[in-house]
Amino acid sequence: MPTLADLLRTSRNVLIFCGAGVSTASGIPDFRGPNGIWNTRRPVLYSDFMSSHAARVEYWDYKLESWGIYDRAEPNAVHRAIVLLERAGKVAAVVTQNVDGLHRRAGTLPSLLIELHGTDRLVECQTCYATTEPAPHMARFRETREPPRCACGGLLKSATISFGQSLRRDDLDRAANAARRADLVVAMGSTLSVHPAASIPLLAAERGVPYAIINQGPTDHDEHPSVTLRLEGDVTTIFPEAVRQTLS
Repeated sequence: MPTLADLLRTSRNVLIFCGAGVSTASGIPDFRGPNGIWNTRRPVLYSDFMSSHAARVEYWDYKLESWGIYDRAEPNAVHRAIVLLERAGKVAAVVTQNVDGLHRRAGTLPSLLIELHGTDRLVECQTCYATTEPAPHMARFRETREPPRCACGGLLKSATISFGQSLRRDDLDRAANAARRADLVVAMGSTLSVHPAASIPLLAAERGVPYAIINQGPTDHDEHPSVTLRLEGDVTTIFPEAVRQTLS
């Protein structure tokens, strides 16, 4: 059986797929794990956000709580190793379920980065779709407890995909096109249980492209016949070491 370094060494168009486990080493909690956010907080549905003032207060209260965590977080060894692969010309796309913006801060090129679930690094108007920096809105909500609005009067929320909100068609199309070009898929730090995002690695793997999964704990793809390599353990140790071996 080939090692991860073997697979990376012989590939030129790697599709990298990242979940919450990639960012936990940066101090960002996951959502569904034993200590995940949804064990203590109920997610606010998009329809409730749009229709209920109380739901918007709850939503912004959570965003204010998490903003400090995201603002202090720094890219870790996985984010940096991905950038090294990019610079070696080996990456077709970096598809992430994470909204923390750490890939971009690490140096991943915007042309390669697909943030399927959006980003908490911007706030977006739900009427005119203008985007602004989060910090002023966070400060105003902290003082007033009043959910912010756009200059146009529209409701503001983080530029993320909320429960009940459709993923952006352009992002799905970009990810699918990258999967069709890929000659290797590496999925990391994801249970591969959230759809349609989890279907992206399979678009490549079901073409016969090698498919490697790195995760701490089971994933929904573990028994899929397309999986070439399944590595159990800490992605911040396994992946950077494989990249080091590949590029040395």
